Amino acid sequence: MSHRPTAALALAAALVLPLVAACVPNDPAASGDATTGGAITVASTGDACDVSTAEAPSGTLTFTVTNEGDDVTEFYLLGEDGLRVVSEVENIGPGLSRDLVVQARPGTYWTACKPGMVGDGIRAEFTVTDSGTEVGPTGDTAEQLAAAEASYVAYVKDQVGALVAGTQEFADAYAAGDDATARDLYAATRVHWERVEPVAESFGDLDPLLDLREADLEDGATWTGWHLVEKDLWQPTPDANGGVTYTPLTPEQRTAAAADIVANTAKLQEQVNDPAFTFEAFQIANGAKELLDEVATGKVTGEEEIWSHTDLWDFQANVDGAHVAYEVLADVVQERDADLADALDERFAELQDLLTAQGSVESGFTSYDDLTDAQVKELAAAVDALSEPLSRLTTTVTGA
Repeated sequence: MSHRPTAALALAAALVLPLVAACVPNDPAASGDATTGGAITVASTGDACDVSTAEAPSGTLTFTVTNEGDDVTEFYLLGEDGLRVVSEVENIGPGLSRDLVVQARPGTYWTACKPGMVGDGIRAEFTVTDSGTEVGPTGDTAEQLAAAEASYVAYVKDQVGALVAGTQEFADAYAAGDDATARDLYAATRVHWERVEPVAESFGDLDPLLDLREADLEDGATWTGWHLVEKDLWQPTPDANGGVTYTPLTPEQRTAAAADIVANTAKLQEQVNDPAFTFEAFQIANGAKELLDEVATGKVTGEEEIWSHTDLWDFQANVDGAHVAYEVLADVVQERDADLADALDERFAELQDLLTAQGSVESGFTSYDDLTDAQVKELAAAVDALSEPLSRLTTTVTGA
C-alpha cells in the first residue's frame, strides 16, 4: 500500500529522496555514539532529520527514531546511490518512537526522514566504517539463515509469478469492458501483491505506480495503478466523490490503465528473477513487521480498498506474508527465544481465526463495509496483540 496517512505504513521501499533546502546534516559530535553499542537516535520534525552521529562501525545498528513533529513520519537507511532502501520504518506518529535494526556493511549510506510521508525527503550522508568483524551471523546460525533467505526468495518469485498471470487476465477483462469478470478477479489477484509488498517497495517507484491511493496523489501527479481501476469498476456516487459526479474512463483510458499495470508488474518480475536478487534475514524480519503495520494503518481502517471494500483480502494477504516471513526464520527464533516463538505462534493463530470467520481468499470474504464496529475492533485488537512480539523478531534474529 503506497499511501499518505489520513486524519483518522521492506523491508524496503526504494524511493528517490532528493536533497532539499531543509536538509539538516548529521552531526558526528552529537550524542548517541554508536561506537559504544548504543542506539543511534533520530529526531524527526516537519523540517529536520537530526541523526545523532554521521558514522558508525559495521555490524548490527539500531536507529531509534522519535517523531517530534506534528505529522506521521518515516525513516530510511538508503544505499550509496540514494535509491536502494536497505531498510525502513514507517508510520511513526507524533510523539512516538520506533526502532529500525539493520545489519550494515562498510560503505556510504544515506539517512532519510520523510515527515508527513509525502513530498521531498530530508536526508544526509551516513558512513559505516569497517569494524574489523564479520557482518551477519556465523556458524550454524549463518547456515540456517542462508536457508531461510533462499526459501523466502523462492516464495517471493512464486507470488510474483502468480501476480503476473493474474494481472494479465484481469487487465484483459477490464480493457475489454468485461467489468463483472474484472471485479471478480480484482481482489484475488491483488493478494499476490499484498503478500510481498515490502519486497516490491524495494524496486524504484513500482509501489506508487501500481498501488497509490487517490487520497495520496500529490497535486499535478498522474494517477496510475490498481486503485485507479478499482474506482472505475466500483464507481462512487457524487457524495462519495467530493460532491462531483464520477466520469468513467474512456475505452482508450481503460486500455492505457490496464497496459500500465501489466507493464509495471512485468518490471517487478524482472527484478525478483534477477540472479542478484536476495533478501537478508534482517530484511525479512523487518518486512514481517512492515506487513502488519500495513494492516494496522490501511486495512483495519478500511482505507485501502475504499471503493471495492475488498480490504479483507488484502488483510489476509498481509498476514500471510508476515507469517511466511516469520516461518522461514522460526528455527532461529525458537533456539534464541522459545517464549517469543510460542507467543508469535499463538498470536498468529488467534488473528487467523478471526479472519477465517469472515471467509477465505478462495471462497471470498465479507465486504469490509458489512463488518460491525465490534468485529473491526476485535480484528484491530488482534493485530495489536501480534504487533508487540513481532516487533522483537529482528533483534532476535540478528542477536542485537
